[in-house]
Amino acid sequence: MNKALCLLIAAAGIALSLSSCGGQKKQAEQVPEEDSIVVLVAYFSATGTTRKVAKLMEENFACDVVEIKPAQPYTEADLDWKDKQSRSTLEMNDSTARPAIEPMDIDLSKYELIYLGYPIWWGVAPRVINTFLETYDLKGIEIIPFCTSGGSPVEPSVEALRKQYPDYHFQDGLLLNNVGEDGLIAPEEDTVEAE
Repeated sequence: MNKALCLLIAAAGIALSLSSCGGQKKQAEQVPEEDSIVVLVAYFSATGTTRKVAKLMEENFACDVVEIKPAQPYTEADLDWKDKQSRSTLEMNDSTARPAIEPMDIDLSKYELIYLGYPIWWGVAPRVINTFLETYDLKGIEIIPFCTSGGSPVEPSVEALRKQYPDYHFQDGLLLNNVGEDGLIAPEEDTVEAE
């Protein structure tokens, strides 16, 4: 089995485990041992929604997990997407904004695959993700975005990343919403664009 197929099995396994229903959580398919790859889940979560998905991935796969933390955490007021002067609105309206992130003590060169998690803000990845991608060298690493969103599709955010970072290899993204405490898909709830 080649690596590309392993990546697809892993991605499909995550989607299956997150979309299971009927009261029992399905376990995701594990990548066969002889074709094992070194996987990292790197994620940014402002309100905890994307963090829940990352933690579920950590429980279901043999992978390392690291949180992309802004140097200045976002407050509720910062995330008010209806306020034209809120921090998130100002950042997203400035394509050159690169909010500082906390340094990560991690050797990314050992990873063959990174699941990159983020909420979709204004149809694209938050600027914190740009900071991460420009701070760490991810050339030669397969990157599979996984996103949470209050209504935006995943494809435009992945296409924007591909255009901004043509030297990186982004796979198609996964939209993973409404993960409950038990790892099951929760009923649709009112969500905001910020996450």
